[in-house]
Amino acid sequence: MTLLQGALILGAGLIAGAMNAVAGGGTLITFPTLIWTGLTAINANATNTVALVPGALAGAWGYRRELREGNSQYYWLLIPSFIGGLIGGILLRYTPPATFAALVPWLILFAVVLFACQEPIQRWLRKGKPIVPVHETSQHWLLLASSTQFFTGIYGGYFGAGMGIMMLATLSVLGFSSIHQMNGLKNLLGMAINLIAALYFIFVDLVHWPEALVMAVGAIVGGYGGAGLARKLGPKFVRWAVIVIGVGMAISLLLK
Repeated sequence: MTLLQGALILGAGLIAGAMNAVAGGGTLITFPTLIWTGLTAINANATNTVALVPGALAGAWGYRRELREGNSQYYWLLIPSFIGGLIGGILLRYTPPATFAALVPWLILFAVVLFACQEPIQRWLRKGKPIVPVHETSQHWLLLASSTQFFTGIYGGYFGAGMGIMMLATLSVLGFSSIHQMNGLKNLLGMAINLIAALYFIFVDLVHWPEALVMAVGAIVGGYGGAGLARKLGPKFVRWAVIVIGVGMAISLLLK
């Protein structure tokens, strides 16, 4: 990693940390940046996942009160999250590099679409009537919830961008009505997916540590110090900036 590459990665981490504090979507900045600095698509994805772990842990800790107030049965969803995240990581490792590189622009565009739908989905979450009342945490409910979380975990371990909004939507369908409780569970389950995938990527030596550490530092500093600027710009501005940048990055990778 050259000094210029390190500066680009640090800058991407700073921007992504500030964006994640307000509107999310930081992966749409950090992942393509790692590719542009010379990492293969698979190594960039693995490195990005490891760099996200500190932020994921902090996010889960930040919602600890909402998690304590929830039903203890919800913690069973950690099991399909871990299993799905591990399977997603294994699938990534054994995907031919050329195939994954060809998929990357389309995965980014898919994540951009999910991110663009975040606001209308959240409005629907606030207004919609739960399909399954959340207090009915029967075996049927747990099986349905575990199945959806398992497939979300596979996507999260394999690529991950847009995973949060996928979980918010499925949690609403499963009967949750409190957006704060959903955010808490989303952060906890997302942390589990990222953590198990990151440990697997470390074990199979897919991670470029200098880039991961620089990006993690940038994301932490950006999340703490850059959130004020991002809030001044407003979540709507930040959201549209992420969408435009994400589309631009996907197009540039398609043309690369």
